[in-house]
Amino acid sequence: MHKQGEWRASKLVGVNVYNNSNEKIGDINDLILDSSGRVANVVIGVGGFLGMGEHNVAVAFDQLKFSKVPVNTASNAGAGKTGSASSVTTGSASTSVNRNDNWYPDHVVLNADKDQLKKMPEFKY
Repeated sequence: MHKQGEWRASKLVGVNVYNNSNEKIGDINDLILDSSGRVANVVIGVGGFLGMGEHNVAVAFDQLKFSKVPVNTASNAGAGKTGSASSVTTGSASTSVNRNDNWYPDHVVLNADKDQLKKMPEFKY
């Protein structure tokens, strides 16, 4: 049975990753599990267009904050949507109000910018 704070891995792939300034910096391409079945790293694709020229980096799962609330951007400002820090959760624990019943968050927040991620070693399969 689905529990709050649990997400289907297949639905996490493709979720957008934003920085603390609400700038899109990439999207989730894959999840790397450890031998106990826990998510150790998340592979984030940075840059590129339609998968071409994309730079994949592995980021520790606990560095990500998950939000079910849509990102507050200029295009949706004033539309009743917010993306405040109070709406994010860290790691696999969920403390936010369940505003939708999806099996995945709306977006992910990572405290980094696109240039920092592009400078990280490329994750290779």
